[in-house]
Amino acid sequence: MANYIAVVHKASKTDFGVSFPDFPGCITAGQTVDEAKDLAQEALALHVKGMIEDGDEMPAPSKLEDIMADADYADVIAYLVVSIPDTKPRTVRINITVPEMTLKQIDAAAKKRGMSRSSFLVHLAQNAIHSDHSQPSA
Repeated sequence: MANYIAVVHKASKTDFGVSFPDFPGCITAGQTVDEAKDLAQEALALHVKGMIEDGDEMPAPSKLEDIMADADYADVIAYLVVSIPDTKPRTVRINITVPEMTLKQIDAAAKKRGMSRSSFLVHLAQNAIHSDHSQPSA
């Protein structure tokens, strides 16, 4: 997991603005510092997702001391540390038990889609997980 510094700005009669020195153009704001903090996590996650989809490389995280010494950030009122998951997650090999006929059906469905068995199963699992998260709670 990589940690990046977010800087919080506040001018009179404005919300708390948040920007990321390592991600120009990634900004957000909140009416309170806590709201700005929560929105900063969301903004960075969306920005990074877009970068990954575009095939862009992630920048190395800047050092806090370097950001504090930069005149562009002289008016900062707070620094936040925002984490993003590894952009290249580690894969893990597992053993599962599946009925033989189901395995044949999985392999056929994966082949039809030009996928490996593993990628097909992961794709199905991720779709189910995302579907569960989008369903309203009872």
